Amino acid sequence: MIAAKVEEPLMTADPTMTLIGQGVELNHHRGQPEAARELFAKIWDDIGGEQGDPLHVCVLAHSMADVQDDVHQELMWDLRALAAADLVTDERVAQAGVPLSVAGLYPSLHLNLSECYRKLGDLDRAREHLQQARAGTGALGDDNYGRLIKGGLERLAKQLDGAV
Repeated sequence: MIAAKVEEPLMTADPTMTLIGQGVELNHHRGQPEAARELFAKIWDDIGGEQGDPLHVCVLAHSMADVQDDVHQELMWDLRALAAADLVTDERVAQAGVPLSVAGLYPSLHLNLSECYRKLGDLDRAREHLQQARAGTGALGDDNYGRLIKGGLERLAKQLDGAV
C-alpha cells in the first residue's frame, strides 16, 4: 500500500490514542491486520463510533481503513477520518500529546483517499486528493512521518501520471 500510516507507535498521554497505536503496531510491525481490525472495532464501539471525540474518530478511522480487505470499505473509513478531522482543533491535538498540528493530518488523509480512488479507477478524484495532499505538505515536519507521507505522494503521483 502506498499510503502508509505512522510507522512508530504513537507516544501520547491519551489512553484511547495509546490503544489505537497498539492496533497500528499490530498491523504495521507484527503483520496482524485481523487482530488490529478487532482491536479497532472494540475501540470504535468504546468511543461511541462517529459520535465520539473527533480526534479519536479521525485517527481510529484512518487506522481502520488500513486493515480493510475491500477498497470500498477502506474508502468509507478514510472518508470518516477526513470528516472528523474537520472537527479537530490544534488545542485538542496538543492536549492528547500528539506531536502534529491538525493541518499535519490532512496530507496523509488525502493521500489515502487518492489511493482508494486510484484503486477504484476514479482517476479524476484520485488526482484531486493528490493535489490537496500536496498542498498540505508544508504542515509536515522533516521527520520520519513527514518523509513517509511525502514519499507516498511521490509514488502515487508517478502511478497516476502513468494511468490513462
